[in-house]
This record gives sequence, structure tokens and C-alpha cells, in this order.
Amino acid sequence: MMLTESLRDPFAHIFADCDSLEVKSVAALRPRRTLADRVRAALLGLTGGSGTVLAHTETAWASITFAGTRHEVVIEFCGADTVAAGEALIEQLPDHEFTLPGQLVADATISAVDHRFGAMERLEVTAVLLLLEEG
Repeated sequence: MMLTESLRDPFAHIFADCDSLEVKSVAALRPRRTLADRVRAALLGLTGGSGTVLAHTETAWASITFAGTRHEVVIEFCGADTVAAGEALIEQLPDHEFTLPGQLVADATISAVDHRFGAMERLEVTAVLLLLEEG
């Protein structure tokens, strides 16, 4: 037997009996939701969960008195039922009161709409939100 050779398993401690371990909380294993995640969830909440986010860009900005972010979100709606939800988003977005922790929504607009008719009706909406940091 060589000096570097060993008969014991070097990974035995990894595969040991796990029944004796106590798990305190599974919630601690969840990743933290970012502001971008919250913006997407708020927009999809207005549509009742319909639609698919195709793109989301977040740009930081600051002035002498304010700081915040600009979010541009492209959402696609396919099918007559989901297109109706997209049209409701277009109607509700400018007047909607968002509740995002630590943020004020200074402006919420629709910057582009692509509506295609046919066998598979499709609506693509680009929403732009300007957020200000509270405090």
C-alpha cells in the first residue's frame, strides 16, 4: 500500500445519516425578490396572470433631487381571451396605484402596441414605468 492510498471513504461525512439534522425554515432558502421581479409581478397582476414577459430592461437614473429606475417591459398576449386582458392593461395602467416597497411610481405609460389579427390573435404591449426611491 502506498502512503497516499487510504481504505476509508473520503466522502463518508457527506453521505452520512441526515435524519439527525434539524431544518429550521425552508423560507430561508428562497431567493430574494428583486425590484424587477416585483415590477413584472405587478404588471402581470393587472392582467390577471395572463400574458408572457418577453423582455424587461431596467435603467438606473438620478437627478439632483431624485434617484430611481426606469423599467421597460414587453408583454405578449396570445389568443382572444388573453388579448382582452392585454387591452385591459392598456386601459388601466396610467391610473393604477402601484404598491412597491420603498418605491413611488412617478409615471406609468404604454409606449408601443402591436396588435395582430388572424387565426391566432396576438397583442404585444410595451409598458414603461418610472420609479423613484422613497426617502
